[in-house]
Amino acid sequence: MTKQKKANGTKQGRRQFLKAVAAGGAAVAASSLAAPNVSRAQTTVWRFQSTWPQKDIFHENAQDYVKRVNEMSGGRLRLDLLAAGAVVGAFQMADAVHSGALDGGHGVTVYWYGKNKAASLFGTCPPWFRDANMLLAWFYHGGGEALYNELVQGTLKLNQVGYLTGPMPTQPLGWFKKEIKGPNDLKNIKYRTVGLSADLFNQMGTAVTILPGGEIVPAIDRGLIDGAEFNNPSSDRLLGFPDVAKFYMLQSYHQHVESFEVILNKSKHDALPAELKAILRYSAEAASADMSWKLQARYPKDLEEMKTKQGVKVIKTPASVLQAQLVAWDKVVGDLMAKDPFFKKVVDSQLAFARPANLYFLENQAPVEMAYNHYFGAKKA
Repeated sequence: MTKQKKANGTKQGRRQFLKAVAAGGAAVAASSLAAPNVSRAQTTVWRFQSTWPQKDIFHENAQDYVKRVNEMSGGRLRLDLLAAGAVVGAFQMADAVHSGALDGGHGVTVYWYGKNKAASLFGTCPPWFRDANMLLAWFYHGGGEALYNELVQGTLKLNQVGYLTGPMPTQPLGWFKKEIKGPNDLKNIKYRTVGLSADLFNQMGTAVTILPGGEIVPAIDRGLIDGAEFNNPSSDRLLGFPDVAKFYMLQSYHQHVESFEVILNKSKHDALPAELKAILRYSAEAASADMSWKLQARYPKDLEEMKTKQGVKVIKTPASVLQAQLVAWDKVVGDLMAKDPFFKKVVDSQLAFARPANLYFLENQAPVEMAYNHYFGAKKA
């Protein structure tokens, strides 16, 4: 082969290589244009307040949600968590998120049920659900979320998007300075609770005071109230209940199930790219699961330490009180259903979901107490 032929072949090879590179670059550019539009903007920072005191395990649960959002967003969205009262009081958080004074928050629907009593049904309803996971199942798979949006964005016109998260076990009847032995012991005493539970205890003859978590123990200490419920052994211990009352009545139907609520300013939420909206939603699901695992490690430990180290007398609520609660619930719910068609619509939806779901568990679940007694011996009274 002559030198001239070699040179021509080399030139031709280079032209083909350059054409291939150009074609590949065009294909990459076209592929980039066709790919989903993933946000790479600078960090968006939101003020996110809980309705819980700084030291409460519930504020820790709010932090668990925030941690997931911040880590999964890759620096594009950051929630700055504040404790109750940092911007507004616990009961004012929904209004602050609606107005934009806060970008979001972690609380419970019962804290804004004053706007519409049906709000309480989405956080803590009468005891027709077996547990709080069944409440969440109804919300996400039984039509509850659509009803929630109808209430929040339709009826109340709130500039708010919300997710339920964090299933809570049955809440204690509460803390008292003397043992509650029957329904008559609840008559005319001054007692703290929230949401529809306030209607329930009023029906039972109790004088109800509605207070946020951080104000309950000081109110008992000063004699402003005679008894109170908050939520669980870990929260109750950290808030100081054992210092002001020694009778801890476990089991109740006043808040048989409850879940947290994450709320976000709708205008700011809707302006986010799709992947950040997904992170906000799915972080609620992830934090919900983590909370249900964490409480099983923490609540029993704190309950035992209150009994052994702080002299707390843990007593099972009498069956007569539980039965009186069920009768009172019938009256409260019946009256509200007659007055408010939307309240009835939510109750009907919950009952339709709860009946077959509960029946499945009743037919399928092996007795827990039998297995406990087999492995650990008979449960102490």
